[in-house]
Amino acid sequence: MDVAIELTKAPSEEVVGLLEELNAALAGYAEGQQHALSIDRLFQPGVRFFLARAAGEAVACAGIAFLDGYAEVKRMYSKPSVRGKGVAKALLARIESEARGAGVKLLRLETGVYQRDALQFYEAAGFRRRDAFGPYAEMPALAIETSLFYEKPL
Repeated sequence: MDVAIELTKAPSEEVVGLLEELNAALAGYAEGQQHALSIDRLFQPGVRFFLARAAGEAVACAGIAFLDGYAEVKRMYSKPSVRGKGVAKALLARIESEARGAGVKLLRLETGVYQRDALQFYEAAGFRRRDAFGPYAEMPALAIETSLFYEKPL
């Protein structure tokens, strides 16, 4: 599948639509167990947000937040119709390239225990389980009991 990845500077209708689909997919988690960045925070300094297109259609999105000593994957989502077709792989490759270009040597992420496809994808992409990091490590146990934490050296 031919995929184009573009840096997105503002929350377009396409971005909002994909994030709404992602929010619906995360509906099984209690409110205090959802740690996603808001749309506004995705378009602030220190975060880059990308849209993946296949045949001109917005089919996936993801962001990267640059933090102290690492970068974190944020709000990664692919429409079910393109899963397993290389779209997420291309999007993650772009995120990794952005991190390397900024001198970052470690990529981290938080995802949920119910996101089985995501867990398989991240593990196949070289991410390994780790303990809670950054702000997650400061959260009460209940807030992160359905979270899994991963990292990948770049």
